[in-house]
Amino acid sequence: MDKADTLVADLLAFIAMDGCTDDQFDQLALRLFAYQYASNTPFRSFCQRRGASPRTVKTWSDIPAVPIDAFKALELRSEPPSQAERVFMTSGTTGRAARGRHFHPALQVYDLSMQQHFATRFMQGRARMPMGILFPDEVAMPNSSLAHYLALAKSAFGTSESRYFLGPEGLDMDGLCAVLEAAERTGQPYALLGASFSLVHVMDALRAQGRRFQLPAGSRILDTGGYKGQSRDLPLADFYAGLTELLGVPPALCINMYGMTELSTQFYDDGNACLPSVKSGPHWIRSRLVEPVSGRSVAPGERGILVHCDLANYNAVSTILTEDVGQWAEGGFLLLGRAEGAAAKGCSLAVDEFVQAARA
Repeated sequence: MDKADTLVADLLAFIAMDGCTDDQFDQLALRLFAYQYASNTPFRSFCQRRGASPRTVKTWSDIPAVPIDAFKALELRSEPPSQAERVFMTSGTTGRAARGRHFHPALQVYDLSMQQHFATRFMQGRARMPMGILFPDEVAMPNSSLAHYLALAKSAFGTSESRYFLGPEGLDMDGLCAVLEAAERTGQPYALLGASFSLVHVMDALRAQGRRFQLPAGSRILDTGGYKGQSRDLPLADFYAGLTELLGVPPALCINMYGMTELSTQFYDDGNACLPSVKSGPHWIRSRLVEPVSGRSVAPGERGILVHCDLANYNAVSTILTEDVGQWAEGGFLLLGRAEGAAAKGCSLAVDEFVQAARA
């Protein structure tokens, strides 16, 4: 086995563990950093500009965080391109022309990361259940990480009657209502998964038709991604109250997934009975709150920009500076929206620094 194969095998074993100590996380994070420092030229240039190297980085929190917009400017990879690799691309809904690209030589690490945490946080002990997917499939969107995530949820955790309700012809409300009626009639719990904006369209259609459902106990809903200008914006309280009113799923089983194309691991809350909900991840990802230009951690109790160190990100870079504002809370962090003002400018300056270092 070459170095990459050995690293992947050890990452898979690490993800499959029940948990880890701080020391175990650090050991693998530093090993991954050394691998990416040696193999990823733009990342190495950025680290050198920051004075960081395998000799000076002593813990995962010392690893320089790469701003997510760097994925739009440069190819961030440790393994050379191959015909077998999958490329996930950002949605491009922010008004910027370029789309970020995340290169996956193979998907076994991403897939195990998704399945291990999804089983715990969304399935909550159920092996399989019928699922309705409110998002296009991988044929329609081959470069969408969310399309792959939902396809994996359907194949690994859905029953045989699971299906998509959003296709080239739009939202199949007649088919969805028929399935929801059947779930009510049989008492079999049902799961709806998709983009937040798709669920807004479902709620609007149900209200227009004067319909509502009371899905059986144990039914659940997963939403992700926000509205992205694809539907009207709803305050979180109204969004989750609407799901409960129209579908009969209690807020505690309306679960939000926080993820991004540039990562290989997702965060979840424990439902949305209390808002804003607390997000947390599995043992192979750690987070910090920082001031974006300096990368220094903010003082306890202060808001900061979220940095995630995702060990499943073995080919690109492990540590990402997001544009999301967060604040620590018991059991995880609160997600408080996108950076604005000085914080947004700081994220932009961090991108400029990375690109300049990589091209120097």
